[in-house]
Amino acid sequence: MAQVIAEVSRTFNEFLLLPNRTRTDCTADTVDLRTPLVRHTAGETAAIELRSPFTSAIMQAVSTPELAIALARNGGLSFLHHNQPIEDQAAAVRQVKNFKAGFVTSDTNVRPDDSLSLLAGAMRRTGHSTAAVTDDGTATGRLLGLVTSRDFHPQRHDLDGPVSGRMTPVAELAHAGADITLSEANARLWDERLDCLPVLDAEGRLQHLVFRSDYADNKRFPHQLVDGAKRLRVGAGINTHDYQERVPALLEAGADVLCFDSSDGYSDWQAQALAWVKKHHPQIPVGGGNVVDGEAFTFLAEAGADFVKVGVGGGSICITRDQKGIGRGQASAVLDVAGARDAFRERTGAYVPICSDGGLVHDYHVALALAMGADFVMMGRYFARFDQAAGAKLPTREGFVKEYWGEGSNRARNWQRYGQGGQGLLFEEGVDGYVPYAGDLDEGLALTVAKLKTTMVSCGSTTLPEFQATARLTLVSDQSFQESHATVTLRDTPATVS
Repeated sequence: MAQVIAEVSRTFNEFLLLPNRTRTDCTADTVDLRTPLVRHTAGETAAIELRSPFTSAIMQAVSTPELAIALARNGGLSFLHHNQPIEDQAAAVRQVKNFKAGFVTSDTNVRPDDSLSLLAGAMRRTGHSTAAVTDDGTATGRLLGLVTSRDFHPQRHDLDGPVSGRMTPVAELAHAGADITLSEANARLWDERLDCLPVLDAEGRLQHLVFRSDYADNKRFPHQLVDGAKRLRVGAGINTHDYQERVPALLEAGADVLCFDSSDGYSDWQAQALAWVKKHHPQIPVGGGNVVDGEAFTFLAEAGADFVKVGVGGGSICITRDQKGIGRGQASAVLDVAGARDAFRERTGAYVPICSDGGLVHDYHVALALAMGADFVMMGRYFARFDQAAGAKLPTREGFVKEYWGEGSNRARNWQRYGQGGQGLLFEEGVDGYVPYAGDLDEGLALTVAKLKTTMVSCGSTTLPEFQATARLTLVSDQSFQESHATVTLRDTPATVS
């Protein structure tokens, strides 16, 4: 006979937070949103901590390199999707790791006799406006000069001409030796009014580039998520099919963390794949999921997962529950898994963070998920609305929208994610649609973070662990849910923001 779970499957809409006493030292400015991303010994600091508890979904429509850069600059992390050739995903990881931040390895490099049209194509591909001209066209060749997008124009110059005709020769460039520190390089940028300072070894081979714009970025984004070399951190999604080939390529490209992507992670296939990664590449953290209960969490934690994603069928683009009848209300799932995580910590001494993935319709749902025990959240629809996401921006009578489609949709053609092809029968677990356009990620996320901080202040908390330990939740009736909304006629009714 089937087991029946008596507890009602509840969503975030069914809960509100009760205010706690707000101390005089509890202000938005004092709130610290740092949170562990990966497994660590309880009581110690995780090897990777998010500066802000936001990650972007492993989806084609969401996690582009551009979005990964923007999110990492704001303290979060993106997981670049794996529904693409291995070499393309690895190139996307490199694009993020090579983003201008401190000492940069040049990824836009040409030979002096290459054409300007080839250079223009390279700049479009990398998104960078400064190229190094080296003797062999590599990032570590002997530097001959620099050329920027300001040095040539498609309508004013012959693009068939050589790069050497428009570059600034190295003899005319200020440059530094390989022993220079970043602070010394930044000082030279300002003292000598430079936009870019090449760093060369004793033989004149290019080592790095340092840009003035990076100094301004570091001041504008003080909570950037960076690695030990001051490069932005980035994650990558993997599957249980080609992981033995994909993982080494992603690590070589510089991925900081991996995550298995599955609509149902409670499987022997994922446990076997986790074991393989831990055996062959023990240095790389790797997450598992998705799950909806404590039993599944414990299964993946014991298999070696460094964090576990929680949520099945709750995403705005997901129809898994409609198609397969599998899932659970996201609030119930997070509460159950958080309890299992704490029990696992008490039993083993290891803290395995959990990620709430799906069911986050409004900004305040993020606060609820964190209060219920999630260490961080993963969002698709939220990030798909921004300029940096992949979907096209389209005009409508009501305003602009962005394309958004699920990884289980026909458009994604990501059938190996579900292993449905055994009898040649395919069905969708996601749909293809649109979300309201929300502009630039920096501004949109700043507003969400401000709301989260003020919620925590009202709950008397300045850190996420304190928030989780002291938050008080109350169930919401249908009538009280209706009472939560304005009952006057609004002059302008804004679109849902998350």
